[in-house]
Amino acid sequence: MPLSPVRENGHETHGSVVSTKFDASRSRQHAVRYPALAKLRVGCVKYLNAQPLIYGYDGPVRLDHPSGLARDIAAGKLDAALVPIFEALGSKHYILVDGAAIASDGPVYSVFLAYRGEVKDITSVVLDPASLTSVNLLRVLLAEFHGIKPGFRDEKTCGSEPGARLLIGNQAIEFRSKAPADYRYMDLGEEWKRCTGLPFVYAMWLLRPDLPEVCAIAREFRELKKEGVEHIPKIVAGHSESTAEFRHRYLTQHIRFDFGPRERAGVERFRELLLAHGLVSRGAPLEFV
Repeated sequence: MPLSPVRENGHETHGSVVSTKFDASRSRQHAVRYPALAKLRVGCVKYLNAQPLIYGYDGPVRLDHPSGLARDIAAGKLDAALVPIFEALGSKHYILVDGAAIASDGPVYSVFLAYRGEVKDITSVVLDPASLTSVNLLRVLLAEFHGIKPGFRDEKTCGSEPGARLLIGNQAIEFRSKAPADYRYMDLGEEWKRCTGLPFVYAMWLLRPDLPEVCAIAREFRELKKEGVEHIPKIVAGHSESTAEFRHRYLTQHIRFDFGPRERAGVERFRELLLAHGLVSRGAPLEFV
């Protein structure tokens, strides 16, 4: 199902992957309320759960899947991006914006393993390639807490009837509404909370470490979050995923947008487990601003 319109350069885009030619002077005209952000090449995921973090910004934004944004900020094509947390836990150094995130403290609903039968019998999983965070969260949960290491493959090689599959975002929401009744679900946010007692952080604003005025940039991203959370009713009204009741519940109960000490502890625990299972190499301590 398509996303509802998101403003870009004064026009509307319906969730397609958009590459905008960055024009600093035009950006400043459109984003005078956020002057530090107006100087940046900004990228954001195009899912419903990101909208409260970008809602009030009317400068140019590149909308893409999480993996595309991670690739582009790593390549220096973006200055700031709402990127899966896995990108910040490797060897490449970024500055993370404190106080704002896409997180859950229990069931997240839109990130899950769909499977038939019993978890212990899963031998292969079809992956959603859009987010390395969700892929590696699933690897950690299955290996550390269920003692299994199934094979992982992409949809092109899975055949017509994949047994177990990882889904995220709007695709996951749609899948739940249409999937056969014999599917069972492991909600990854719920499973992480059950196994660790901590919230899970899926994405944060990452900044290139050589940017000037990082404190001002981070402050404006936090102000943008505050504005977006205050306008959740308008975001709910402007989208079409599922029902209005679901959208409101999803953005106010399943998804959390703050980032505090417990969320930071969740990120550090995730990093520890990634290291223990050889999924990342040890990098520098995380830097928050």
